[in-house]
Amino acid sequence: MGKTVTLRIDDTIYNTLKRAADGDKRTIPNFIEYAALQYIFSTGTIDDDEMNEILLSETNLQKGLADVQQGRYTIVG
Repeated sequence: MGKTVTLRIDDTIYNTLKRAADGDKRTIPNFIEYAALQYIFSTGTIDDDEMNEILLSETNLQKGLADVQQGRYTIVG
């Protein structure tokens, strides 16, 4: 079930949101939800799979560094 959020905004912001919502043929609440999700997903938010891949990469790098420090590999270059 959806949640209700009360939001107090300036008249200028309201009018801007209204024009944008009307232009997209959306209600103002639907436009705010859409715009918020677009912002969240476009600003570097990552999902669980991406985070797990990052953490696995970090683990692999740490293992590789430990191998180098223990003399298991020679760095060439």
